[in-house]
Amino acid sequence: MAEAERIIGTPDSAGADETAPSDETQAHDGTPAHDDTAAPEERPRGRRRIVALFVVAVLAYLLDLGSKMLVVAKLEGREPIELVGDLLRLDAIRNPGAAFGMGEAFTIIFTCIAVAVIVVIIRLARKLYSLPWAIALGLLLGGALGNLTDRIFRSPGIFEGAVVDFIAPAHFAVFNLADSAIVCGGILIVLLSFRGLDPDGTVHKD
Repeated sequence: MAEAERIIGTPDSAGADETAPSDETQAHDGTPAHDDTAAPEERPRGRRRIVALFVVAVLAYLLDLGSKMLVVAKLEGREPIELVGDLLRLDAIRNPGAAFGMGEAFTIIFTCIAVAVIVVIIRLARKLYSLPWAIALGLLLGGALGNLTDRIFRSPGIFEGAVVDFIAPAHFAVFNLADSAIVCGGILIVLLSFRGLDPDGTVHKD
């Protein structure tokens, strides 16, 4: 517990700060010794997790953006491409709704939700000390940015743009790589929550 509280920056107890100086607070020559081991260790670790989050987000975003550009240039307006017979095809469509074609009448609402998700993830990044959480949030961030880019820059207009979907499994909705990143990130977050792992790296047991 003391280690978990040290990581998130809270004191272990009030009485711990009132103990008499020992060899941890004084050097052998009587001069105060500076305890600068905790902060330098915590700061690099936190920065590495933040870097991991944004690397995952950038990779997910670029893969989604590149795939959509390729689909628009080579597949849109053409016959679908069969990858695994009738089980999996590439079929370019424009989706004004949410992931998997849901809620086509609420394009602006879904755009606002995507913006809110991005803001929340960026705020959480400041307290991030867990690599699995960094990967999960990076997937969510990259996927949200990918679909938000479509909402802003594609027709019919800003914040009302239709998302490019092209992965078409049999008997399932058509989706894109951004949707896949969002779903994978969400599943990973659920698994981490069941295991009791928090974004700050602490583990709790209910």
